[in-house]
Parts: sequence; structure tokens; C-alpha cells
Amino acid sequence: MPSVAFYTLGCKVNFYDTEAIWQLFKKEGYEQVDFETTTADVYLINTCHVTNTGDRKSRQIIRRAIRRNPDAVVAVTGCYAQTSPAEILAIPGVDLVIGTQDRDKLMDFVAQIQADRKPVNAVRNIMKTREFEELDVPDFSDRTRAFLKIQEGCNNFCTFCIIPWSRGLSRSRDPQSVLEQAKQLVAAGYKEIVLTGIHTGGYGDDLENYKLVNLLWDLDKIEGLERIRISSIEASQIDDAMIDVLNRSSKMCRHLHIPLQAGEDTVLKRMRRKYTTAEFGAKIKRIREAMPGVAITTDIIVGFPGETDEMFEEGYRFMKELGFSEMHIFPYSKRTGTPAARMEDQVDEEVKNERVHRLIDLSEEMQLAYAQNYVGEVLEVIPERDQKAAAQGLLMGRADNYLQVLFEGDESLIGQLCRVKVTEAGVNECRGQLVRVLDSNTASLRGA
Repeated sequence: MPSVAFYTLGCKVNFYDTEAIWQLFKKEGYEQVDFETTTADVYLINTCHVTNTGDRKSRQIIRRAIRRNPDAVVAVTGCYAQTSPAEILAIPGVDLVIGTQDRDKLMDFVAQIQADRKPVNAVRNIMKTREFEELDVPDFSDRTRAFLKIQEGCNNFCTFCIIPWSRGLSRSRDPQSVLEQAKQLVAAGYKEIVLTGIHTGGYGDDLENYKLVNLLWDLDKIEGLERIRISSIEASQIDDAMIDVLNRSSKMCRHLHIPLQAGEDTVLKRMRRKYTTAEFGAKIKRIREAMPGVAITTDIIVGFPGETDEMFEEGYRFMKELGFSEMHIFPYSKRTGTPAARMEDQVDEEVKNERVHRLIDLSEEMQLAYAQNYVGEVLEVIPERDQKAAAQGLLMGRADNYLQVLFEGDESLIGQLCRVKVTEAGVNECRGQLVRVLDSNTASLRGA
């Protein structure tokens, strides 16, 4: 049986894409083996291009695969492959570079390379692509939360970001195809679906009279689907119709990831973000009114070119005032080819580091404060496979508001909807006690 090994760098969308590519190999009779410990016939590396470090790490992994088995077919896909195919093909031993499109042709290329051993550059201009690439993922190895990719690309062109050049412009998956895939996932036993994409909230921008809101209402009607989570959405995309869904659909998770990136208007403008802090703050207030108790997580870039101490302090105050339930903090890192990398007044690394640590402390403070609100409350949790929890003889799962809860229970509960009482709050995880298990038939007893 031929074997394939995968290595994925970067974001959730990349991990989704790797799962989709694995389906193609599986159909051709391949078995998947471990990248680190087993010699494979084909190595596929799914690369990241968000930072220069992502490029460097991608090259290291590619070389590692070539060393493992010089006779194997080494294929490289993902964002770095899309923007720098020549750089990757210059590495002796690389057989195929395929970028972020045409992956449905992957098996043909692999067969061709196995026959004639000639390297192939299959990268086309992504900016001309207007169609969403259909790649299905009918199941996931951890079995409790299914990711469903509904969108690809981005039209925003923020000054720090290379992604539109590596993923192309925003394009949406056909609604019928999304709903079919969702039904398949529910039939396979998934109770929670996480909608994902490069710019998920931009879903529908290229469709006629069909937006993300319409998709959410259609998903809401799917029998057996308990939870719908949006992996990320921009504040500007949360309009009255979206607030109405959050307010009225019982399936929408009480958790939204809304990237802020900076808490000060001058910096936001230089980043070419499409909102002011006042607009962002007003939107958050409306979301909280529509969905009491909602967890709002965010992304922050620290030390963007031109960010003075005063600007940072103002941003710090703004974030504290908003009270996120968690912040993902990234020190600004130069990305060759973006306007921000060419800006004067780059911030000193030490200053950046100090700011990062202050914001991590603030994030942990806010995480704990949010979790403390739920001590004594009963939440619906879907346990998933987690080695760390299992080692302590415990189960771990996420509540709909994204709190991670550890509790005692049998392994047979993995993937089930459980009602769990929170007994102790923590920064990254809370402790809880199992109250009862809801099967699909009783899940409608939400208030019970």
C-alpha cells in the first residue's frame, strides 16, 4: 500500500486543506503515516507565508522530508508555495509545487512525477481565480468539532498582510455545497460545526443576494446540528441582520472572534483597517446586548511601525475597557512585499517584547475575569480527545462560550453534549462537574 505523510504549518485553514488533500490520497488507496517517524512514498508539506519566519520554517521542513526518503515524491502546497514557487523548486529534491489552487489535480501530478521524475511547477496566477475550490472533508480525526471551509481569499489588503497575494481575492463556496457538506458532517456524528475561511465574514460578497447571514439561517434549520461557530469575523461585517441571527438562533455559539489588531486610531489607519476604535467599541456593545454573556476574543498586533508609547498606552486602555475574554497577541513582524515592511519608524524589538508581555498579562486577567462569571453555572460542553486531560483521568471540552472545561467522566462521553457545572475558574481552563448527558433527542431541552 503506498504511503503519504503530511506536515502542516500555519493557520486552521491550512489544517483544513491538508485534511481535504488527505481525502484525495485516501481515495487512491494510500495510507497516512507519521511524518517524523516513518518513511513515506509521498511527502506533502502545506506551507505558511504570513511571516518571513513561516517561509524559513517551511524550507526546513521541506529539506527534512527530502532527507527522510530521497526517492519519495516531495510535494509543496500552501501560501509560501503560491507566492514563491521558484524559490521552493530551487531546493534540490522538490518534485511538485502546487500553491493554493488546483489541488484537485494533485493525484495526476503525483502519478506523472512517479512515472518520469521531472519536477513540476503547477502554480498559476491566483489573482485571476474567481471560483472556490471544492474540496470535501467528510470527517476529522478528533471527531467532536468539524471545520467547514466556506470561503477563500481576502479583498482587504491590510498594509501588514501578504495573504491576498497568496490566497487571491475573496470567493465563496456554493451555498448548496456548504449545506450538503454540513448535513454529511451531522450524519457522521458531529454536533458542532466551525465555519472557517481566510476572511470568513466576507462570505457571499461575490454571490447574488446571499450573505453569511442567509447561510447561518439555512444551517440553523439542519436537524441534529447543535452548534454553529464562526471562526473569525470583522466588526464591519456584523450588521443588523447578523445581530438578529446572534439574538434569535439557539444554535449560534456565544463566542465571536473579532480581530481588533490595534486599539488606537492612527495605528488602525496605517494598517488600513476599515474602522475606528469608536466604531469597533459601539459594535461590541450591540453584540453584547443581542447575546448576553458572549465571549469576544481578538487578535492584536503589537509594535506596528510608528506605534509610539502614547499610542500603545491608549490602545491598552481601550482593550481593558472592552474586556475581551481572550486576546491573541502577535509582535509585529516584517513581511517582505507588504507596505508596512517598507515603512519608516519600525519599533525596536525590546520595546515590542515589553509591550507583548504587558498585553499577555492583561489578556490573562481578562480571561480569568470572564471565566469567574460562570462559576456555579451549568454549561453545555462537548468533550473531545485530549491527551493531557486523559492523563489526569479527566475529560476536556469546550462550552459554547469557548470556555475550556475539565471534568470527571467516562471516555464514552466524547462527542456527546454534556451539561457541566463550573466549579472553579482558571485562565486557560476551568474545572467542572458533570450534571447530565443530553442525547440528540433531549438536546431540545435547552433550559432543562
